[in-house]
Amino acid sequence: MKLQTILIAALGVFTPQLTWANHIVVNKAWIRTTVPGQAVASAYMDITATETARLVAVRTPISPKAEIHSMQMDGSIMRMRQLSTLDLPKNSEVRLKPGGYHLMLMKLKKPIKVGDNIPLTLVIETQGKRELITVQAIAQKNTPEQRNHEHDHMHH
Repeated sequence: MKLQTILIAALGVFTPQLTWANHIVVNKAWIRTTVPGQAVASAYMDITATETARLVAVRTPISPKAEIHSMQMDGSIMRMRQLSTLDLPKNSEVRLKPGGYHLMLMKLKKPIKVGDNIPLTLVIETQGKRELITVQAIAQKNTPEQRNHEHDHMHH
């Protein structure tokens, strides 16, 4: 029984996460780890809608305040700003990634460690109707691309 639990957990780490509602697909949800005392964290994922929709809010039990943000260059300065919504165009992948769109979790209740699974509930609006989609964001230090690059170097 213990081996089965370990195998299921390992598959969860190595299999790209895929969560969907009727018309929303969320893939590669992850959250950056924190250090003790750090009050904020960023979460990222890829979202694809099969019909025009909007991300209007996010909730998580680890933070009383979660916001949708974007990062953009303003001249030579990178600026972060809160968004009231994030458009999800029909059949287009919207990437939430470092340096771009992301979710900010504030007033964290505890540090986030590598391997933690953090539930994020996305509030999606389509044609005036709202639905909740809960995804599990896997805590990691580096972006998936950085992890793959490090893995490649380990084999050379």
